[in-house]
Amino acid sequence: MLPASLDEHSYDGCFSFRRFFRPKARPCAHTMGRARPADSPDDPKLRSIKAPVLLGSLAESTTSWDDTPICFESCCDFSYSPSGQANGPPPPYFSTPSQLDPKMDFISTISTTIDTIDAALRSLSLNLHDHPELMFEEKYAHDILTEFMENHDFVVTREYLGLKTAWKAEFTHGQGGRTLGINSEMDALPLLGHACGHNLIAVSGVGVAIALKSALKTHNIPGKVVLLGTPGEEGGGGKVILLERGGYDGMHACLMCHPTAGAVHSLSLGPTLAMQPIDAEFFGHAAHAGNAPWEGINALDAAFVAYTSISVLRQQIKPDHRVHGVVQGCKGGVNVIPDYAKMRWLVRAPDWGQLQILGDRVKACFEGAATSTGCRLKITTGKPYYDLRQNSVLAEYFSQKTSHCLGMDIHQHASGASTDFGNVTYEIPSLHPSFAIPTEPNGGNHTPAFAVSARSTDAHKACMTVTKGLAWTGFRVIADDQFYERVREDFQKISGVSSA
Repeated sequence: MLPASLDEHSYDGCFSFRRFFRPKARPCAHTMGRARPADSPDDPKLRSIKAPVLLGSLAESTTSWDDTPICFESCCDFSYSPSGQANGPPPPYFSTPSQLDPKMDFISTISTTIDTIDAALRSLSLNLHDHPELMFEEKYAHDILTEFMENHDFVVTREYLGLKTAWKAEFTHGQGGRTLGINSEMDALPLLGHACGHNLIAVSGVGVAIALKSALKTHNIPGKVVLLGTPGEEGGGGKVILLERGGYDGMHACLMCHPTAGAVHSLSLGPTLAMQPIDAEFFGHAAHAGNAPWEGINALDAAFVAYTSISVLRQQIKPDHRVHGVVQGCKGGVNVIPDYAKMRWLVRAPDWGQLQILGDRVKACFEGAATSTGCRLKITTGKPYYDLRQNSVLAEYFSQKTSHCLGMDIHQHASGASTDFGNVTYEIPSLHPSFAIPTEPNGGNHTPAFAVSARSTDAHKACMTVTKGLAWTGFRVIADDQFYERVREDFQKISGVSSA
């Protein structure tokens, strides 16, 4: 059962990926273990790869390669133009497999490990899905995930850094080497349960960590794997708190993933929006609404004036900016002038700089409303979520591997959502792909339909696909000095840090 209420400082519904679309899936030589099309080029380089494939069929899904439904957002109609279907030069990530890395042994090790624990991860995911918990209340998830990691010989720290439901699982092999961080989210949504698929994120992180442990031992590569159980993503900023308390110190890179609605066998490596929570409280003076209304100062009027002002402001903001809010905290009878009203808002923009400018414009609407109604105003800002900065070197390698070995389509669609992982990407090189799971039309993140989809067999298969890609990418970070140097240089470039 979900708890009856949220903490008053919570912000629900912060993460809802924009869906990405395609009208028809294209056959791929390495897709899901299917046979190569008869008219495909007979490339001996491609034939020679012993690529892992996704286990099983898509038996539970009504979707197929030949008839992939397109899910649209309720007020938009995105589709590909016919010219986008034309044959042309392959995208950059379709380099020849021999260029990906000189030694492919770890690919098999990681894939075999994930396949071996697949059933256990599926059971763990369903267990989490059946016990949804709100942000910072993920006690059940905390306990079963830490027990699972201990059973796989990780050193576990419970209630990590003072957060009751945060945890850390570590594995070290050899002396020295780099440290790779991984995140497992756990929290659900009020009334909707796991309608953002955090049960899938949790088991993906577990799978990546265990697969890397196996690869480091098998190939005798010194390094460290740190899996963080990160609570409170749905508005609580759990990763921001862990970041401030040193939870990400010592990591050379950090990886995680997120499910979204979209075409089967597709991934997105686009950015997300920066987000700032803002509370506006208006304080007035109560009076009898019929007998002496002139003696009152109406706080609810101030809230409605502010709401109207922001509605007008929306005409002048950019298409990729977002402002949305609700009115709360107004009590009393209809015959009493309200002396208090509270509004909760989320302001979003493509980056932190634009967000600050937009936030100031929204605050001006609150101030104008307070002045015009004679109310006193109190503004409180919550922890900001920064925009997501994908490391291009990590993204390129991940794209190459998942495209060639697993037949995934890669997109760069920007999301209108926000995540506290964005703050992590400002501090260390990071990668955060979103992977599509089959849903009904308009059944995207934060809907009851998505909660149903998040426990489906097809969703788990998609999750295990991206888990393999993340583990392969993480292994390169730990094992390949030249690769990591490129990762570091790209991070410095987007951060504006000199390498001198």
